[in-house]
Amino acid sequence: MAVNPSCFHKYNVIDTCSIWNIICSSPFYSATLIANCEFICTGFVFYECLVKKRANESNSDNVLQGILTKEIDKGKFPIHHISIEDLQEIEILENRKKLSKGELSSIVFAKKIRQAFLTDDQGARKLAETILDKKMVQTTPQLFGWLF
Repeated sequence: MAVNPSCFHKYNVIDTCSIWNIICSSPFYSATLIANCEFICTGFVFYECLVKKRANESNSDNVLQGILTKEIDKGKFPIHHISIEDLQEIEILENRKKLSKGELSSIVFAKKIRQAFLTDDQGARKLAETILDKKMVQTTPQLFGWLF
């Protein structure tokens, strides 16, 4: 897929890896806020980020979780829950690709609310491009290019 960094949708359903990639850099995250970018996530993504136990938890994981918790408390990264019908679509998608429930729920929710999907996972991106308009599937490097 040829990416045009001059085009970026500012309202995104975001998956776990993209959240970490954006908030791990204060200047990058600040630039997204200045540019009025908004990110929402599903309950599954919230679970993967803040609840699910990690095999090898590090200090940097705890720092990022603290940052994300503060941002959620400020109203950033609002959490949206999906319906039973949405879960059925996730089950269908699960049979097609080995992706996390966070990525799958984000794709399904982006489709449902007709918003862009932001991911850094190549498998999630490829699957999303078969379900969403390709222009509605975005990556963190594309966001960085657009901000630049």
